Amino acid sequence: MQIIGLIILFVFYLCYFMKMFQQRKQGIQTDHIGKGEQGIEKKIEIMMKTATILTFIVEIISIYFNTTMFPRSIRIVGILLGMMGDIIFIISVLTMKESWRAGVSHEEKTDLITNGIYQISRNPAFLGFDLVYIGLCFMFFNLALVVISLLAIIMFHLQIKYVEESFLKQEFKEQYLQYYQQVNRYIGKRTSFK
Repeated sequence: MQIIGLIILFVFYLCYFMKMFQQRKQGIQTDHIGKGEQGIEKKIEIMMKTATILTFIVEIISIYFNTTMFPRSIRIVGILLGMMGDIIFIISVLTMKESWRAGVSHEEKTDLITNGIYQISRNPAFLGFDLVYIGLCFMFFNLALVVISLLAIIMFHLQIKYVEESFLKQEFKEQYLQYYQQVNRYIGKRTSFK
């Protein structure tokens, strides 16, 4: 279990940092978390970043001590969720191409991506994060891991709802509103009733 947990984390963060490094070589600033924001938006992004760092630390400790109260069957479900999270995250980063950012960039113009995996989720990268976190909670269940993972997931949601969506509505106007009405925040297309 420990090796599988480490592999899930390694694949996830390898994708994250490789993309960041690749963009940096192209002169693209990837990490915009907490930059250019003020007020509640800045607080949300700083808390989100802090929660993700703390979650990583608690995940590593939980894997090291192989903590769990769950039977093997639940832990296997966790493996599947974690692997699915990795796959969804990688696909979302690849689909975004050079428009991928961590946080919102007010200076660098990007495209609104609505193709590929973004046809069924407006936020597949965050969905990938959530699935990895939930999967690892199932694999290495302990109270500290659950609490910090839930905090990170809540902060992701607040960042999407109050920072990212506001920015996209302002930046892409009608194009984003149409997309917003067609695709759910995390998964699924919306059905319209006439």
